[in-house]
Amino acid sequence: MELEQSVAQHYTHGSLEGAIFGAFAASGKDLDHLAPADLAPVDEFHIGGRQATTDFAAELEIEPGLHLLDIGSGLGGASRYFAHERRCRVTAIDLTEEYVRAAEALAKRVGLENQLSYQHGSALALPFAPRSFDGAYILHVGMNIQDKARLYRAALRAPLAAS
Repeated sequence: MELEQSVAQHYTHGSLEGAIFGAFAASGKDLDHLAPADLAPVDEFHIGGRQATTDFAAELEIEPGLHLLDIGSGLGGASRYFAHERRCRVTAIDLTEEYVRAAEALAKRVGLENQLSYQHGSALALPFAPRSFDGAYILHVGMNIQDKARLYRAALRAPLAAS
């Protein structure tokens, strides 16, 4: 998985969590009273940002209480959106360990840690049993994965019903 190591290195910052919270503090945000929407400018790390996540969610039949899999979660913006706005439980996986740690810290800061679980791992080798989730989604991750067919086979294996 040489390509995966290269991608993970590309996205590794080294002090990401400190940089994020430092920026919030510098902008006058109270770090002890952050809301999920406060995080959107930094943690929706994909084209279109929060609006793209909102538009994507509007196309899906997502009901409260569903357990979703976020494949390639990055900093966790979409997972926090689905947990907060759609009242879902989300398990997320990302290739970059530093992003997983930052996503966990951000979820805790906004009080969503009981609805969210972040794991370090590969989208091509999901460590979940088949039919573990009610649905799975991928936002702007395919650009980093050469074997798209393998990615989508893994994603379709995860939910109860392919979505």
